[in-house]
Amino acid sequence: MFYLLHGEDEFTSREHLKHLRQQGDFGFNQDSYSGAEVDIKTLIITIDTLPFLSEQRLIVVTGLPKKKRNEAATPAATSEGGKGKKGKKSSKASAPTRGSFEKELAERIATMPESTTLILLVEEALDANNALVKAAERYGKIIQSSLPKGAALETWITKRAKSIDVKITGEAISLLANFIGNNLRLLANELDKLATFVGKGGTITAEDIRQLSAQVQEARIFDLTDALAQRNHKKALNILHDLLADGEPPLKLLSTITTQMRSLLLVKELAQKGIRAPQIASTLGIAPFIAEKSLRQVGNFSVSQLESVYHELLTTDAALKRSRLTPEMALDLLVVQFGK
Repeated sequence: MFYLLHGEDEFTSREHLKHLRQQGDFGFNQDSYSGAEVDIKTLIITIDTLPFLSEQRLIVVTGLPKKKRNEAATPAATSEGGKGKKGKKSSKASAPTRGSFEKELAERIATMPESTTLILLVEEALDANNALVKAAERYGKIIQSSLPKGAALETWITKRAKSIDVKITGEAISLLANFIGNNLRLLANELDKLATFVGKGGTITAEDIRQLSAQVQEARIFDLTDALAQRNHKKALNILHDLLADGEPPLKLLSTITTQMRSLLLVKELAQKGIRAPQIASTLGIAPFIAEKSLRQVGNFSVSQLESVYHELLTTDAALKRSRLTPEMALDLLVVQFGK
């Protein structure tokens, strides 16, 4: 049996993988490979190997070889696979292209032993005319997972809560959807934590999320810096006062805003080098959706403006430690004077 799990929703694909692993009697006959690293011949040999002391062999391949620069533009060249007909110009020509890897694997799937279960997980959506998609349509099963958005995301949160035996209010759903977005792994972790807090059969409320979800609080503070970046002082003051009313410590708020402004400065510098959101997130160790929001924000500032604001925040922090000004008043003044 061949299962093709593909789509940008890596979290759901891996949940399907976990479920499929539990379906058969594989014993010690389980092999895992990185598609970007495994040699196609090694993979085919494993596919052809009969299981030992059990009825089935499980092979999990995660990912595919990276596409070469000219591969998408010249698909005909990939059909030669490893024959080397176009390989005289480069010493690396013998290395298989992604197209040849997909073609050889698809051909072997058609005749692989019934005792072999092959699962391929690809963290991108494959085209309908892809050789592996066609092989799965004919000899296996396709499970495509797309990231939910809008109403679909709220439905996902509701179903996820139900699956772990808790309820969740509409306001709580909106908070999670708006501030965490469709980072499903992070959403699942937050829901698990909240479910532990309210107990089996309990109801997760917006207040629970404000108290327990650091991710949501961080995102709310990010909205504050977003309003500041847009020079929308009224909106920034409203968000600030809401956060303070929810019990967020003023000095912690100032520290978080300072950290986020420093992050914006780093994002700005990386963006000017042509680096995109996923790589920025990985480089700085921040959530992908934070990296994307930061990229949108930094367009409102020059590097010199970000540096100026960052130093202003540091100055405010130092001034609070040696003055009688209350932190709440200092934050209000900071917001009002921000960017002026």
